[in-house]
Amino acid sequence: MYKKQMIFQRIVCAAMLIAAALVFVYSLGLMTDLYDSLYTTIRSPSNLDKTTVPGSRIYYDMQGFNSQFTNVSIVLILVTLFLFVTNTHSRRKYYIGNFIAIGLSAVCNIGVSVWTLGQIAAYKAQFLQIDFEALKTHSETMKTLYTDSTFWFDVSYGVFGLLLLMTVLLVVNLVLKLIVMKEEKRLIGSRKGVGA
Repeated sequence: MYKKQMIFQRIVCAAMLIAAALVFVYSLGLMTDLYDSLYTTIRSPSNLDKTTVPGSRIYYDMQGFNSQFTNVSIVLILVTLFLFVTNTHSRRKYYIGNFIAIGLSAVCNIGVSVWTLGQIAAYKAQFLQIDFEALKTHSETMKTLYTDSTFWFDVSYGVFGLLLLMTVLLVVNLVLKLIVMKEEKRLIGSRKGVGA
């Protein structure tokens, strides 16, 4: 059980770092299609209502959120690295630093997931209000990308589903570690009893 649990904790910590990095990559790609298809539709960035495509202001409306999302995703990576700084991936016994690192990681992952998924759902609804007929005409005239796909909004469920799954596995690992530590303590205590 001890060796399997040690292997499991290494895998979980590495997978948690990969999931946090995936959130960061997703934050960079989220606005790609919006930029390619909507940027040229706004005639004057100082007046977002002057547009050739009604609803295309979503590109500018999402800028602030996307900037915050990218910053938050970097924080997630740093919080995940704290698992490695405290040797949560390799330590035989967990100490207070390991419990803090796991708790901080779990709280941040859940908080960021709830906040981001809520924001993305609201922006997806706004995206679907675009006049896609006007956008198609604009893209044919200006030779820009036309898309009515919600792929970049929908993929958030997979990205954050993975992050939350890794968070659950991190907590499961903590429970397994507590069981292993308790068993190890019991075995050490029984050896002392035999020696006396």
